[in-house]
Amino acid sequence: MKRFLCGLTLLLLPVVVRAEAPLKLEPEAKKVTVPFEILKSGHMAVMVKVNGKGPYKLIFDTGAPVNLVNNKLAKEAGLLEGVKKPAFAPFGSAGEVTIKTLEVGDQKAEDVAAVVMDHPTVAAISKALGPIDGLVGFPFFARYKMTLDYQAKTMTFVPSGYKPPDVMRAVALAIMASDQPKVLAPAAHWGFVAAKKEGDEEEGVDVKDVLPDSPVAKAGLKAGDRLLTLDRRWTDTLADLYFAASLVQPGTETILTVKRGGKDVTLKVTPASGL
Repeated sequence: MKRFLCGLTLLLLPVVVRAEAPLKLEPEAKKVTVPFEILKSGHMAVMVKVNGKGPYKLIFDTGAPVNLVNNKLAKEAGLLEGVKKPAFAPFGSAGEVTIKTLEVGDQKAEDVAAVVMDHPTVAAISKALGPIDGLVGFPFFARYKMTLDYQAKTMTFVPSGYKPPDVMRAVALAIMASDQPKVLAPAAHWGFVAAKKEGDEEEGVDVKDVLPDSPVAKAGLKAGDRLLTLDRRWTDTLADLYFAASLVQPGTETILTVKRGGKDVTLKVTPASGL
């Protein structure tokens, strides 16, 4: 014990000595407060600059997965230079672009992804309430810790250091991956129905029915057997049984242990493909 205490003291001494020296604190992240307007539609609107051009009025939408700007803004801010318009372009869509600088009030973000489109909902709001040139969404506000003051109609931004992922790219990858095969049933087909009554605390589950000519029928499993293990795994609950069965590949010889007539019986089963 004495050796342990001495060693612990030696470990703590350097920490105590360093603690007496002045600590260098990280500079506090700069807070920026930006005014916003509440439109008659209930949306928040902010004034922004895109690549130094503007200001433009955009809806600040905390539910939008992307930033969106219309073609008018995109052309004025030089976002369409060198961008090839897609063959299928609903609502004047020009695809995804990168905004070099997006300024919401005095808060500036660099290299921000946006989608160019004359969105019909934004166009309708613009027609009813005055010029609205797009949406500020996740790729901008996710970079900050944000506080909304509805009474003062201000929003406060504090940089969080988080760089949001490319949402459009993630969506595209998910769509492209949608043609991959999905397993909707276990690959191994056994051919029996199991059950367990509520309050039954005994080991194993009951075999209620066995399908004719199924793998377990050929192996000798019978209705009324009490299945104790499958592939040497306990099957004391239906959840245990399903889990054990899910781990067995079709075509693999597997051992089942059942209780029949008070005796343990071992069966060798080769499950078939269930797909």
